[in-house]
Amino acid sequence: MELAYYSDYAVRLVNTEEPARGKDTLTTVEAVRDLFGGNQSAARRATDADVTRFRSVRARLRAVFEAADGGDETLAVDLLNSLLLEFPVSPQISGHDHRDEDDRPLWHMHLADHPSNATAGYAAIAAMGLAFHLTEYGVDRLGLCEAAPCRNAYLDTSTNRSRRYCSDRCATRANVAAYRARKRLEADRSDSTGLAADSAQRSTASGERRPSFGGR
Repeated sequence: MELAYYSDYAVRLVNTEEPARGKDTLTTVEAVRDLFGGNQSAARRATDADVTRFRSVRARLRAVFEAADGGDETLAVDLLNSLLLEFPVSPQISGHDHRDEDDRPLWHMHLADHPSNATAGYAAIAAMGLAFHLTEYGVDRLGLCEAAPCRNAYLDTSTNRSRRYCSDRCATRANVAAYRARKRLEADRSDSTGLAADSAQRSTASGERRPSFGGR
């Protein structure tokens, strides 16, 4: 469903913070405006007051991803429903592309918001987009990166529901870490086996040299 495209709004906002690393890029009104991408008319509505409001919505959206990642489907839906109720949108038909030589519009669904501020508009689109993605593909398609300490949000669009990382970079980093861990484990086992063998050899040699005391 095309409206699932808007779910990227939620991912972009959630990933402005990396709690485990103590990083937060959502500190200025310019950072808020950057989240709107090409929607500059909406971005221009942002003010300094939206920084705090955006952070509040970000925490609630992250909670949705955390619930989904933890397997609590009902909680994820309940949290998302509370956002949908608080930040409503109006679906509208839009046609700004063309589908043939007759210059006929390519009609599609568009989410029109009626916000009192920039945060309300962004939150409405992000929540609705995430809701469409969830209902179209499943709650288990909302995830948090397994490459600690990253924990960035991502949307799994793989054919076999196999995605575990937010990016190729994190996947590579996790694979390298796992490879090194296996090598360390193999080395430790090899050392343990070698020590055991040496100990057995010393015991055998000691037994061979032990004097034998016969009868009178």
